[in-house]
Amino acid sequence: MSENLIELYSNQRTLSGRGSIRQLVPLLRADPQPTLLFCGRSFLNGPVYAQLKSDLNDLIIGYEIVAHEASPAEIDAWVTRWRGHVDRVVAIGGGSVLDGAKAFSAMMQHPLPTARYLEKVGDTPVQAVTLPLIAVPTTAGTGSEATQNAVVTDQLDIKVKASLRHPVFVPQVAILDADLLKGAPDKVLATCGIDAFTHLFEAYLSSKGNLFSRQLALTGLRQFVQAWPALNRTDAQGDAAREAMMLASWLGGVCLSSAGLGVIHGLAGELGAIKPYHHGEVCGRLLFPFLEQLAESRDAQQQQLMQALHQQLFNTPDAQPTRFLKSWLQQQAIVPFWQETQTLSEADVEWILARANSKNSLVSYSQQAMRAMLTEAWQVTP
Repeated sequence: MSENLIELYSNQRTLSGRGSIRQLVPLLRADPQPTLLFCGRSFLNGPVYAQLKSDLNDLIIGYEIVAHEASPAEIDAWVTRWRGHVDRVVAIGGGSVLDGAKAFSAMMQHPLPTARYLEKVGDTPVQAVTLPLIAVPTTAGTGSEATQNAVVTDQLDIKVKASLRHPVFVPQVAILDADLLKGAPDKVLATCGIDAFTHLFEAYLSSKGNLFSRQLALTGLRQFVQAWPALNRTDAQGDAAREAMMLASWLGGVCLSSAGLGVIHGLAGELGAIKPYHHGEVCGRLLFPFLEQLAESRDAQQQQLMQALHQQLFNTPDAQPTRFLKSWLQQQAIVPFWQETQTLSEADVEWILARANSKNSLVSYSQQAMRAMLTEAWQVTP
């Protein structure tokens, strides 16, 4: 077989459209069972929860607040607290909330501590069991509502950012309501948006990709291009942009689960094990030096794919489509997040490079190439 085989994973049920959060309460009422809510504190203090509170609180037995990427110890504590009491989970929030809820849902059905099942460091395979989960993203970036993995981070003890992964971990239901993005800070909209772009872009360029997965990625990338310049607008164009980005994010989740990711995430995953930097911002910072290297690539398939991508997204002739893309992304961004000073130490760089890899990139990136990406994206101190 000359073409890669692609397996697509997505939710059993996806509800989409502005205002679709209103379907959550009827969905829970239609099948009453002990339900735990995972969310961020901003959701509890926001207008959507104020509207849902009286009905939603009658349908849940409690909630857990997720303030950051969950650690194995935090997941184990949640499981200890709720094992035997919860049959279903609702997650409303950004990627950290959704990943934490997905990890909890899976570990509730597994007997060992979370770290034993983690990729990279675990010694035990996960099983095809998890609690049913309804995922409601309030940011558009990670696509966690549609992925088969739950990202777990420990920056203190084992220093790892890794996944619990199985097809059954894809949330049973996703509710995609772009109105939940309204009022988010510009930097959150931009750094989450560039995360969605990176998922789609790396899946498009993946060595595991085929016509099917690349067409899905192109669909998401077209939605991203429509959305990127107008994410913070308060008019109808802004509403359309946020809805397009929500779709791009969901498609990014589907694509990364199917075709995998590349060197940007090969670096970002290791950096995330030691630094509390926002994952989307990390991917965005790495994206721009990566695009410079891609522009100089002699790999024929990469260049062919970039020419096709440029035609699909911009439909204008350009001799340097990769540099055109980089310039367009930076010029159209609602906030230049990559210009803010962030640092890595030389020891950090060495630690990352000792563990990073090219993942499913079409070419294998050298230590020198990966070092260049890091040192161009961050100020490196002795």
